Amino acid sequence: MSQSQSLTPTRYTISEVEARTGLTQHTLRWYERIGLMPHVDRSHSGQRRFTDKDLDWLAFVGKLRATGMSVADMVRYAELVREGAHTVEERRELLERTRREVRSRITELTDALAVLDYKIDMYAMKTVSGKAQQ
Repeated sequence: MSQSQSLTPTRYTISEVEARTGLTQHTLRWYERIGLMPHVDRSHSGQRRFTDKDLDWLAFVGKLRATGMSVADMVRYAELVREGAHTVEERRELLERTRREVRSRITELTDALAVLDYKIDMYAMKTVSGKAQQ
């Protein structure tokens, strides 16, 4: 029987999750404390035991962080997920707002990149001709 067919899900310690995700144990505990992580199961001795589903969630949270979404909005999204299917519309609206913000930042960065490219090209031409300017 392969692991994907196993009846028992793979469990990871907080140290293993730290190694797999690059998130510190402090951050993982903080995510759980503020409600960004769903409830993490515990072993009989009280140690956290993360699942593949938890790792998938952490990867998604990482993408949300990369968008610049606020922690408050990420926590709100997590709360909505836990509340169930009746919150799908509100979740979609939150993600659409974030997508608009990301697209706006991409436009701003593309414009800034064009200015940098222009200046770099100008310096390259000036260096070749022996005249460097600002």
